[in-house]
Amino acid sequence: VQLQASGGGLVQPGGSLRLSCATSGFSLDHFSLGWFRQAPGKEREGVSCIHSSDGSTYYEDSVKGRFTIARDNFGRTVWLEMNSLQPDDTAVYYCATDMEKRCTSSGGSNYLRPNNMDYWGKGTQVTVSS
Repeated sequence: VQLQASGGGLVQPGGSLRLSCATSGFSLDHFSLGWFRQAPGKEREGVSCIHSSDGSTYYEDSVKGRFTIARDNFGRTVWLEMNSLQPDDTAVYYCATDMEKRCTSSGGSNYLRPNNMDYWGKGTQVTVSS
């Protein structure tokens, strides 16, 4: 199983970025995938997750309405579209998968527990600054 996050960069407040998580070694048809972030001096936190076979998505309150998670059709990539970015969104962003639990629209916070993740990709830095 491999995951690789990419697409980070420097953006001004109010700007947008699109992160990608390329996956291999497992099927997104059967397993959920989550996005996490870790800001300097803070713990890693869940951001959003998806279970594409039934269309379930979940967003933490801090990003709801600004971020969108999606999968390319029948492919191996999950995107995180981030709009209206603010300095508080500055962090290293990671994608990860838990091979046992499932992301649901109402219970995504149960999925987005960093300690439960089985596989992690290398992170991509997102910096929001003027």
